[in-house]
Amino acid sequence: MPQHRKVRLGVLGCARVARRRFLPALAAASGLELTAVASRDPARAAEFAAEFGGEAVAGYRNLLDRDDVDAVYLPLPTGLHFDWARQALTAGKHVLAEKPLTAGLGETEELVELARRTGLLLRENLMFLHHRQHTAVRELVASGEIGDLRSISAVFGHPPLPAGDVRYRTDLGGGSLLDVGVYPIRLAQFFDAGLWQVAGAVLRRDPRGADVAGSALLRSAAEHTAQLEFGFEHHYRNVYRLWGTEGLVTVRHAFTPGADKPPSVTVERPDRTVELDLPADDQFRNAAEAFARDVLAGAGVDETGDAEAILRQARLVDAVREAAAAPHRGARSGRGDGATLAR
Repeated sequence: MPQHRKVRLGVLGCARVARRRFLPALAAASGLELTAVASRDPARAAEFAAEFGGEAVAGYRNLLDRDDVDAVYLPLPTGLHFDWARQALTAGKHVLAEKPLTAGLGETEELVELARRTGLLLRENLMFLHHRQHTAVRELVASGEIGDLRSISAVFGHPPLPAGDVRYRTDLGGGSLLDVGVYPIRLAQFFDAGLWQVAGAVLRRDPRGADVAGSALLRSAAEHTAQLEFGFEHHYRNVYRLWGTEGLVTVRHAFTPGADKPPSVTVERPDRTVELDLPADDQFRNAAEAFARDVLAGAGVDETGDAEAILRQARLVDAVREAAAAPHRGARSGRGDGATLAR
């Protein structure tokens, strides 16, 4: 793709996250232009196109058949990601998919392999990674400000959703592990890119079968631990802490900070407590622009590091799910429930 061109983007689905977050950020981002918006409901597509631009398209397949679309953004329910990401890659389109990329490791592996064969970019859109506050915190930890890092704790949870919300539908990849649990799981890898093991996990399910609350204890090859909690039945919390031998860093509003609000980052040491002065940042715009830069540069899923990141995340999420089920299997078999390895 010529370097001077913008990425012509199509949107598959008129989800709330697209309307509230991604498309407004896209309008301010460089390197992309919205070409088309598709929905199974033509009126819904027309409504989005009138608000954000681009052409309204009836049906996702009709958008993928267009020659004026270079890449697609997928804000569909998780259970639909695999099929439409596969169809998009097969149609020659780069893919930016909302988290999680798929509902399970096997589907993720298949998509990564397809992206490798086609030379296309495939990205799981965990947008918090593009907020500069986390890079600043990682640099602070690397500088030794809190001594040697010992443990990570992260919490992301919110009150119950409306009864009919798609995130309760297990047939569409619902549940708190895939919707909010993926954030603290990915955060642990951001601060320690080594091998993580799941030492234990719990998932609580409601009568519909959806996991609505969970907790996982991880340990890394570097002897860090991570205590991660998430759920759909909680007072709203969105925070992580990094505990070292000489101090503690606390980051509030960690995963969904407002684009116009300065970060809230506190560093505690025995001799002082300091609030870091960091500028406001728009992680949605940053994520869109980073995707455009990599597409325009012709970088594939391996060159950008996306393949490794996507697969590590999927393995670890599957390992949490497996560890949560392990005590029941162990009770039947008489075996212990040792750590689950995310290779």
